[in-house]
Amino acid sequence: CMGKGGEIFVFDMGKSVRIVELAKKMIRLAGLTPNEDIKIEYSGLRPGEKLYEELLNDNENVLPTHHEKIMIGKVREYVFNEVEEHVYSLVNNARNNADRIVVKGMKKLVPEFKSNNSLFEELDQQL
Repeated sequence: CMGKGGEIFVFDMGKSVRIVELAKKMIRLAGLTPNEDIKIEYSGLRPGEKLYEELLNDNENVLPTHHEKIMIGKVREYVFNEVEEHVYSLVNNARNNADRIVVKGMKKLVPEFKSNNSLFEELDQQL
């Protein structure tokens, strides 16, 4: 048993895999030739889409377990009443269609929240 309840487990997934290489491999496994039988199109990032996922932010780290590829995330602690108050504020601003204030509030509550390819990208620089 690794946990006591409520832990966040972080898995070492090994090396990253490029999607284009995976696509080519799948095409070959189907007996076809990439870019001849099936064309691979590069569409770029869509609004809000990211190239990678962050597991933990810089202020957080991991604790080891008895399995070398499984760690326990050590995350920052929050004061529930403060978070609750902040969330109520977000909800009220959302009801009033104050999108910019909502996004700014989300970024304050969750510093890792980045607005890549979004109208609110400029807010990332302001915090």
